[in-house]
Amino acid sequence: MKAFMDEDFLLKNDVAKTLYHTYAEKMPIVDYHNHLSPKEIYENKNYESITDAWLGGDHYKWRAMRGNGICEDKITGDASAWDKFEAWANTVPELFGNPLYHWTNLELKRYFHIDTPISGSNAKEIYDTCNDLLKQESYTVRELLVAMNVEELCTTDDPADSLEYHLKLKKEETRFHVRPSFRPEKAMGIRKAGYADYIQKLAEVSGHEIQSYNDLIEALKIRLDFFYEAGCRITDHSLEGGIYKKCSSKEADEIFKKRMCASEEHPDTAEDELYGLSKEEEVKFKGKLVTDMAKAYHKKDMVMQLHIGAMRNNSTRMFEQLGPDAGFDSEDDFNYATELSALLNEADKTGELPKTILYCLNPKDTEMLGSMLGNFQDGSCPGKIQLGPAWWFCDHKTGMERQMQSLMDYGVFSRFTGMLTDSRSFLSFSRHEYFRRILCNMVGEKVESGEYPWDEKFLGQMIENICYYNSKNYLGI
Repeated sequence: MKAFMDEDFLLKNDVAKTLYHTYAEKMPIVDYHNHLSPKEIYENKNYESITDAWLGGDHYKWRAMRGNGICEDKITGDASAWDKFEAWANTVPELFGNPLYHWTNLELKRYFHIDTPISGSNAKEIYDTCNDLLKQESYTVRELLVAMNVEELCTTDDPADSLEYHLKLKKEETRFHVRPSFRPEKAMGIRKAGYADYIQKLAEVSGHEIQSYNDLIEALKIRLDFFYEAGCRITDHSLEGGIYKKCSSKEADEIFKKRMCASEEHPDTAEDELYGLSKEEEVKFKGKLVTDMAKAYHKKDMVMQLHIGAMRNNSTRMFEQLGPDAGFDSEDDFNYATELSALLNEADKTGELPKTILYCLNPKDTEMLGSMLGNFQDGSCPGKIQLGPAWWFCDHKTGMERQMQSLMDYGVFSRFTGMLTDSRSFLSFSRHEYFRRILCNMVGEKVESGEYPWDEKFLGQMIENICYYNSKNYLGI
């Protein structure tokens, strides 16, 4: 029986151990998609407690606690920090086979040097130890990033954001870089409440009046220039439900103007007609905006991320109580290969498809995306179209292995841009270690079985590239 999470955790063969300990382990971290707060990084805060650091905003843990029968008061409610931590500590041992079990104990090992698996019986001791450490100067947010060898962070930011804290960090912090990502989610939200107010805000910050669809695109391009100057090299779009339907600029303009004239006070409540717009009109508008902006990204040699397949806010009751991003989202199961192909082809027709990372939330789509990559590779750079790392509900050992196996099956695995956290927690960077161990073990198994020769020089460089260099080169940083 192996010791729990020892130095060879998840490394089941000698090749895997060599690749991890000699090559992967030492590489800096490029986390090119997360939801960390640049304000908290700039202010270099100390967390008040491990509860604040672990459970504040972490809907992964919230879902698990609800599944374990924990009342909402001890998850997002007014219970004390200790009561919430104790509830989580009692939940962790029940998570047999869940990645949260590994992540939690790996974070305790790497950040707090605690080797004992957490449970209700040792919760108070762990709580006090972590809280004492979190008060120290070496446990501020920035020091936590440095301790985990983080070199590049790409946060997720709205085009109307001032990027105040990114710009301050760019001047003051030299040990790592915090880069904004351009995510025009609200500009795409044509059937969401407050859209007209958002467009007005975007017009103000861009200094460009927005009276038409073309005005909207121009304002977004102005903000894209601003983001680029602030260090942004990657963009992000969440595609849910319909992906793409052919739409002319004239039709997009008509849809935009119809929405801007709609009443915010008395929207239509039927799902097929919101603010006077049909679901089909929404899909057309969003697809047109993505393809138009894709051409702008290509011009700047920026990366476009497409996160596909979230079904959000399933519980109306809990959405009304807690709002979005509270742990009530899930995988959708719609089919979108034809629409995605048409979306990518629309920009590719004129040679203006940017470097693109495709993520699926439903693992049934992994192989489809794996085969989609080859349709739009054009030799302009290695791995121009990427199969994104296992994301959200796929972000576990099985999901990572499936994603990497699909990339091996359909693409050029050595060009893979590697892992990211997609996290709101500053204690999440040990997930890169989790991924790297799984990566090295998969490669090691193929060498040990005779499927690939033991060429340490090539394989060691490939591991370093996947862990670090490929993402740096792909982003142009």
